[in-house]
Amino acid sequence: MNRREFAVGALALAAGTRIGTATAESGPLTRVIFPFAPGGSGDMLCRLLANYFPAMLDRSVIVENRTGGDGLIGIRAVKGASPDTSTVLVTTGPTMYLLPMVENQPSFDSAKDFVPVSQLARFEFVVVVSPTIGVTDFKQLVAWIKANPAKASYGVPSSGTIPHFTGWQLEKVLGLSMTRVPYRGSAPIITDLIAGHVPFAVTTLSDTITQHRSGGIRIVAVSGPTRSPFLSDVPTLKESGVDIVADGWYGMWLPAGSPPDFAKKLSAAAAEVLAKPEVREKLNAVTLIPVGSTPEDLTKALAADMAFWQPIVKATGYKITN
Repeated sequence: MNRREFAVGALALAAGTRIGTATAESGPLTRVIFPFAPGGSGDMLCRLLANYFPAMLDRSVIVENRTGGDGLIGIRAVKGASPDTSTVLVTTGPTMYLLPMVENQPSFDSAKDFVPVSQLARFEFVVVVSPTIGVTDFKQLVAWIKANPAKASYGVPSSGTIPHFTGWQLEKVLGLSMTRVPYRGSAPIITDLIAGHVPFAVTTLSDTITQHRSGGIRIVAVSGPTRSPFLSDVPTLKESGVDIVADGWYGMWLPAGSPPDFAKKLSAAAAEVLAKPEVREKLNAVTLIPVGSTPEDLTKALAADMAFWQPIVKATGYKITN
């Protein structure tokens, strides 16, 4: 598996997109590097923070989208940046712990190359089915797979991701052989689900909830530890008899060597912004659950996920070439 096969559609190597946000009248400039394309929920999270930060930190703030390599281009940009408070990384937790696991030669060390700031917001994954297979819940999906082994394929938005490894776990726990179909993002998965070209998929809640509510597709399980606050009527995988838990989150980091005092100040500012009712409302609208943690809490969250996913990723044997 090479990097081209691993990257997701719009995340193919591209020049960074630099888009201004709020600025302070004085003070230094800080760039928030987001390693994915504009327009998604994570990008919205960055821009909401950047709107409030100038007044709180007395500095100008812009957001730069540095896409490429499923987040690796932006991460490398921050890793190599000067630790002078001018560069901040916001990315998903999975990119920070999965990429070093799946690369033959890891490009970075999350613990050594970055200073933790804050866990910002959580997001959820789901199992979603095509309306063409006549399934209304997870147990019916399992029965359908057993009855149709030759058709048992499932889509994931990319290889080497939480949906990929969650699908692999499903195969092992259920004792069923299925065909994983990697796509370039969630949009083509939804198109194929509606058309019946793929019977089910594992992907993000944010990308599927609109079509679920309209009846175009059906979410039959969420993969988090508890039911989603956005879909309280949909059971978790554990409630459906499958002992699998998987979720994702966004976090904030600084380059290694950055002042700890600035990390704490930035963490406190992020927590204050994420506690604002108007910010929470906007993030909830795109199915993000605001957190806002200390640097120490972010370190613990990253370490816990690394410990959880390491044996799973190793068992799959999945690797990408640098």
